[in-house]
Amino acid sequence: MSNVLTSLAADIYKAADVVGRELVGIIPSVTINGDASTRAAKGDVVRSHFTRTPAVSSSFAPAMTIPEGTDQTVDNRTLTVDTYASVQIPWTGEDVKHVNNGSGFETIYGDQIKQAMRAIANTIEAYLFGVAYKASSRAVGTAGTTPFATTFDTIALVRQILVDNGAPANDGLTSLVMNSAAGAKLRNLAQLQKANEAGSTVLLRQGTLLDLQGLMMKESAGITSHAKGAGTGYDANQGAGFVVGDTSIILDGGTVNVTGIKSGDVVTFAGDANNYVVATGTTATGATIVLNDPGLRATLADAVEMTIGNSYTPNLAFHKSAIELVVRPPAMPNGGDAAVDLMTVQDPWSGLVFEVAMYKGYMKSMVEVRCIYGAKAWKPNHIATLMG
Repeated sequence: MSNVLTSLAADIYKAADVVGRELVGIIPSVTINGDASTRAAKGDVVRSHFTRTPAVSSSFAPAMTIPEGTDQTVDNRTLTVDTYASVQIPWTGEDVKHVNNGSGFETIYGDQIKQAMRAIANTIEAYLFGVAYKASSRAVGTAGTTPFATTFDTIALVRQILVDNGAPANDGLTSLVMNSAAGAKLRNLAQLQKANEAGSTVLLRQGTLLDLQGLMMKESAGITSHAKGAGTGYDANQGAGFVVGDTSIILDGGTVNVTGIKSGDVVTFAGDANNYVVATGTTATGATIVLNDPGLRATLADAVEMTIGNSYTPNLAFHKSAIELVVRPPAMPNGGDAAVDLMTVQDPWSGLVFEVAMYKGYMKSMVEVRCIYGAKAWKPNHIATLMG
């Protein structure tokens, strides 16, 4: 196999160094499973184990024999690698000849590679956002109002959700990823710009957001607003009520209004101050919805009214272990395909690994930048939402 990409490698790597004009904050904040040496086929399954909370014994019996111990169940969950991302860049001999009379093939080709990686990274960032915010445990903040207008107190509140859920708090792996509107409000806070209060001039001079409340501050262009479900009038429907930790909530008496209750909706129950995020909604007048782990934080009596909160923009706080992104080169037949050369390039902006392939045809060539990916929020209890 001839190394036709070798002479163009400098352009490819140069492009990788400047990729990512849009803000990409979610991708580098999750666990990236990106082994470039292992290919994946669409539909491949990745498994992860999960241990349950054990029962704590309150007594013991002295004896000359060692206790057997209590059997424990280890669960497993699956992640499917199911999405293909590809940008194909064709060139004819005449195209190359024409551009060499101007900017030059290498310059334009490098820019095309840059744009391909940029587009794929933005697509994966938006995909991860959808996975993450619909798996969030609970929410704080005011829907429809950008946070940090006067203080950054809500960072402490979103952190409280995580630590109350048992998420690691002090290992430096928890991020708050926000949209640029929230980032602008945060940068404008006088107490963060004053060196004597912030302890640094980095924000004032470079615009770099510093860690706050143990969370790494990041921004993402992939964060968009969530349009609430239009359902109304739903009530809890279980004679014995529901207990703390329940996630499946039976409802009745609702008016659907077309969209009902949607995944990602923030809901409240009368008498409970918590804002719960819906994992599985419904378009029926009576059905079971599913809340994300760890479920209810207070008991819920029969016939208590549920209210769907307003549409909002989900800024996300989460621990790195909460979400896994699998990125692989796509599967190949034995002996390879018609590509005359292949190389892998890691994007330093996002950490993603892309495969670049060169195909030769009749007086024409085609370069493809590609990967296959999938993601899963393994631990919803380690994700919280700051509404904007």
